[in-house]
Amino acid sequence: MSTNTFKKIVLAYSGGLDTSVILKWLEEQYQCEVVTFTADIGQGEELEPARTKAQAMGVKEIYIEDLREEFVRDYVFPMFRSNAIYEGEYLLGTSIARPLIAKRLVEIANETGADAISHGATGKGNDQVRFELGAYALNPDIKIVAPWREWDLNSREKLLDYAEANGISVEGKRKGGSPYSMDANLLHISYEGGELEDPWCGPDDAMWRWTVSPQAAPDDPETIEIEFKNGDPVAVNGERLTPAALLLKLNELGGRHGIGRADIVENRYVGMKSRGCYETPGGTILLKAHRAIESITLDRESAHLKDELMPKYASQIYNGYWWSPERLALQTLIDQTQAPVNGSIRLNLYKGNVIVSGRKSESNSLFDASIATFEDDAGAYDQKDAEGFIKLNALRLRILKKREG
Repeated sequence: MSTNTFKKIVLAYSGGLDTSVILKWLEEQYQCEVVTFTADIGQGEELEPARTKAQAMGVKEIYIEDLREEFVRDYVFPMFRSNAIYEGEYLLGTSIARPLIAKRLVEIANETGADAISHGATGKGNDQVRFELGAYALNPDIKIVAPWREWDLNSREKLLDYAEANGISVEGKRKGGSPYSMDANLLHISYEGGELEDPWCGPDDAMWRWTVSPQAAPDDPETIEIEFKNGDPVAVNGERLTPAALLLKLNELGGRHGIGRADIVENRYVGMKSRGCYETPGGTILLKAHRAIESITLDRESAHLKDELMPKYASQIYNGYWWSPERLALQTLIDQTQAPVNGSIRLNLYKGNVIVSGRKSESNSLFDASIATFEDDAGAYDQKDAEGFIKLNALRLRILKKREG
């Protein structure tokens, strides 16, 4: 038994094998009461069975919360204002969900008088870092129990043995079922483990759950319009939707056309490389659309500054620093640029591709056809001025070349 003593621990609880075993293990190891917290962030699963399982295990305080709107409104949309993408490919679907869960764990601990929180993230992954950095940032005195760093139940077989020995009812058999570790929310679904641990082995097409293969997608493109206000999407095809409903709609549209699959080897914050596959259909559409509306509404230097800062911002989210002062400072800067990002984008969805076919902003467009035209510009731009501009910018290059002889 651990030398630490806790009177109550709040557990991030899914009702699956891992967290069901953790619930019992916490009660035995720490001789304390456990509060369960289950968040609906759009994983597409019925959550009431988690309540039933927790009740069957004697849990008295059970939190099951619908956080879908908060998740998209306060986490996904702010992230997409930055056009964040990690290492050129990953749209941060798992990463962006963790700060919200960490926040609620800390809040529930405060509400219930608990003195510790617990999670089911392994000691090899990024999620332990994200949960715990977030929790410490919000409550520096919180205690955290990470069973995967303490116990010896380090395989599925051992977890199943423990569950059977303790009368814990869990779905799943010792063999069969999905070979992948999966995580889903309204932004994406991820796949790791199994055959994916060999980076040379391509994923089985039967693995994908949200998207058809691009080859099997409709032969005709589908045209959609997305309207933006202050950098956030507010309507699809003229229908105004809540943040969660809008992302769900884009997921459905993208999934139908085979959009948003990614097969990535990424650099984890804990130091290792890992291979994962992701489906992010709505996010892929949203990123393309947001960059397109910014292309006509953002000043050049503001747009370039955002592009320079984006990798840093993406790393902050990936590494678990959502609640850090540097991420909050960057968010303030990013949000400041979004006031004029208003208008509509027309897109064609076709066999895994998102193709921009139109952009318009009634009041915030910086695109001036009278200046950009290749036809007679009626004096809007004096082309002779370019000569001096070029010579001034070439001055240092000419001096350097003369010095070289």
